[in-house]
Amino acid sequence: MATEILVPALGSNLYDEPREATDLRRHVIESDLLGGERQLIVFVPEGYDANPERRYPVLYMQDGQNLFDPTTSYVPGKDWRVDQTAQKLIRDGKIQLLIIVGVYHAGEKRVDEYTPTKDAKRKGGKAEMYLKALVEVIKPFIDSEYRTHACAWNTALAGSSLGGLFTLHAGLEHPEIFGRLGAMSPSAWWDRRYIIREVERLPIKSRQSIWIDIGTREGAGTVGDARALHDALVEKGWTENADLRYLEAVGAIHDEAAWAARVGPMLEFLFPVTM
Repeated sequence: MATEILVPALGSNLYDEPREATDLRRHVIESDLLGGERQLIVFVPEGYDANPERRYPVLYMQDGQNLFDPTTSYVPGKDWRVDQTAQKLIRDGKIQLLIIVGVYHAGEKRVDEYTPTKDAKRKGGKAEMYLKALVEVIKPFIDSEYRTHACAWNTALAGSSLGGLFTLHAGLEHPEIFGRLGAMSPSAWWDRRYIIREVERLPIKSRQSIWIDIGTREGAGTVGDARALHDALVEKGWTENADLRYLEAVGAIHDEAAWAARVGPMLEFLFPVTM
């Protein structure tokens, strides 16, 4: 199995780096599918308003509270700094100009919303309603409010942990909508490795690019599940370093800081600059 190893820079602390101003726009939408109101935070790249003819690919990310704002993050002070990373990569010419949509999770109903099946111990299993909202409410709203490229290849989905599980399930269910998937530390263990079985049941390989990563300190079983997921995708026809990228982050645990450190490589894989 091809495995890429990411070694963290010794002595570095992402949260010591100064923050730059970024263009973040907030919306509140309402839908019965979402159980009422839901917040969206949207990052738009520099120059968005100055170039009214240009359209942009869109990345939809789960757990919107954790992505841009250290005051709303699950661990106070430790957000993913997605806007900071994306803006720097765009300026450096390493990724395409893109819009990033952070969708707030449902609080105490987060587990229900991000899991496609019930787990014997943790219940859940109501992802289809959230997925329907994402497809029929959230994406149409963003496509109407922003200048997007709405086709599948220009529409990506990403998340971590259960958000990574949901990302893979949603993408495999709707390859005609989501062409690029980023699953960071996905909960592949959920319901006796349900997501791996879902990959194995695919009638044919879809035309999607998929990023999967895991931290080596997330537990031997968790790492083993991620490797099994990678292997199932390869068996189905995905090709490492072409339309699949698997990364094991040495020493990384299951937390916001670890995912913040890997946002950059994920964005570079999903949204490379094409000549």
